[in-house]
Amino acid sequence: MASLNILRRNDAPPSQEAGADVRQFLTFQMAGETFAIGILRIREILEYVRPTVVPLMPAFIRGVMNLRGAVVPVIDLALRFARDETLVHRRTCIVIIEIEHEEQCQLIGILVDAVHEVLAIPDSEIEPPPQFGNQIRADFIEGMAKIDNGFVILLNVDKVLSMNEISLLTELSRQHEIEEPQW
Repeated sequence: MASLNILRRNDAPPSQEAGADVRQFLTFQMAGETFAIGILRIREILEYVRPTVVPLMPAFIRGVMNLRGAVVPVIDLALRFARDETLVHRRTCIVIIEIEHEEQCQLIGILVDAVHEVLAIPDSEIEPPPQFGNQIRADFIEGMAKIDNGFVILLNVDKVLSMNEISLLTELSRQHEIEEPQW
């Protein structure tokens, strides 16, 4: 399992305003759209390896992988956002994210179509999440970054990858399997 060496800094000046706060985000492609996650939450980026399937998990949990002896769940973000399953191709990656759960660091892999670059985005270029008209839950969005003539959705990984919510969805999935056996 090889880490990809595709992270690079944006060569553009970080801000036109002196003293503006600038944060760095990893941008990636998922289901035809560009999303970003704060770089401080990213542990590493791996080439795709097929996860081991775990029975009775929600469809968005593709399985688990072995990361240097640690069991790491792999989440298909497209399925988590109620879109079509991510199709694996040569640029498909697993981004390892650090989540804090019950005062412990938990690693979670997210399956994405492709990773782009690290962008330095001034806070002045980040708008609050929209209140309507988006295909994903508003609480999943940290903000909307103005890039060129469009927006990049900045994800709130604490909400998207909430271990409590994932546990609840896993339990609901198990109950659904028990109530409706597939013959």
